Amino acid sequence: MATEPKRTKVDDGGSQLGPLETFLQWCDRVGLVLSNKVYVSKEGTVSEYGMLAKDNIEEGEVLFTIPRSALLHQGTTKVSALLEKEKSSLESPSGWVPLLLALLYEYTSSQSHWKPYLSLWTDFKTLDHPMFWSKEERGRLLRGTGIPEAVDRDLANIRKEYTDVVLPFITQHPDLWNPSTHTLELYTQLVAFVMAYSFQEPQEEEEEEDDDEEEDEDEKAPNPPMMVPMADMLNHVSNHNANLEFTPDSLKMVCVRPIHKDEEVFNTYGQMANWQLLHMYGFTEPYPSNSNDTADIPHTNLYKVATQGIQSDLDRQLVEEQWKMLCQMMQEKGAFVFGKQGCLTDMELHTALKVLCMSKEEFSEFKENEGWEEDDEEDEISLAFSSEGLPELKASWKKLIHEAARLTLRSYGNGEEEGVTDSDRALIENKVALAGLSTRQQNALQVQYGQKRILYRLMELTKS
Repeated sequence: MATEPKRTKVDDGGSQLGPLETFLQWCDRVGLVLSNKVYVSKEGTVSEYGMLAKDNIEEGEVLFTIPRSALLHQGTTKVSALLEKEKSSLESPSGWVPLLLALLYEYTSSQSHWKPYLSLWTDFKTLDHPMFWSKEERGRLLRGTGIPEAVDRDLANIRKEYTDVVLPFITQHPDLWNPSTHTLELYTQLVAFVMAYSFQEPQEEEEEEDDDEEEDEDEKAPNPPMMVPMADMLNHVSNHNANLEFTPDSLKMVCVRPIHKDEEVFNTYGQMANWQLLHMYGFTEPYPSNSNDTADIPHTNLYKVATQGIQSDLDRQLVEEQWKMLCQMMQEKGAFVFGKQGCLTDMELHTALKVLCMSKEEFSEFKENEGWEEDDEEDEISLAFSSEGLPELKASWKKLIHEAARLTLRSYGNGEEEGVTDSDRALIENKVALAGLSTRQQNALQVQYGQKRILYRLMELTKS
């Protein structure tokens, strides 16, 4: 099961009523209904807080129901009217500013309706997202995983959003916010809090297909995140046994497969690879339990191996033209994603390999026709790039994939890739040695090892 060092440690001792008991009383007051078959505890869970079964629970049983009035978001906060009135000035690429302003206000207000809920987090110092690691530590422990680059982008975006949107707004409303209290540091912590604990309501199914384009575009805009008390107490594993359902009046946590007495109740945060879990939630699932783990091969690595060993200027010019065209069809800074069962971006990879392996004549015809009429069905392509189909690909295609995987492995450091795997495996399989690592080292190892195993497997499947 996943170890999830993201729950804030709460000291329930030394007071008549601890934070958890105060929170549970608040749940009763706001109409949150908890099944008598479950309870919240810090004992017997994979993390600080979690939910456990008091009795056997059958599929379909409702574990708890949360009225929408108990949710914390931009429409329920005390400052909701102001946020609605000024929403045009609060727009940003993340779309999170209204919720974050609500949290800045409610978290620091002694009179907040959600104080018993927010008091479960006396501070956010126990959130251990990589954004709170030093840049040096991220680079050293997470090299090659893609996380350091993602965090750098996050921190730059958070700073820009706070400086350009949030700070001018809170400065205009000194009766509600104070820049000396509602700082960039607190804002960054609240971003991590939203990343780790918020929920997004799925889009409603389109009922009428003849809606105009403008309405279609509005419906496609993602719903803003919201905080869901109690639901965020549940820990995550990919093989979960409960799921959050949304109804017009309430949200319900529903059992999706039988849970035995004393077992933990697990929600799912979606199909998340370990690098995504660590980046967004601050924890990983131990190898090999995460069935959703993935490894990326940057698009540029395919280009690099395609140009290796080219002797003539004409051949190099051809590959450069092919790549230029491919970059118009896919993001140059993107990546091909591989999971445990094969390539998850098979259509992109199929197109890239097909173009890069064209002769000069084939490519000229391709350009004249402005592409090709796709003969291969999507299902056929998916099968061709699955674990079963990869060994049967054309030799030229397999070579490009093989070498791109090898090049990607080098990005983790230490050129002796096989030796790195052996030492990693020794740590992963030795529980005593693993326990001797810091939590950050353990999480970094789980991410790197899972990615490397996928890339090694890919090399095995594509070797000539």
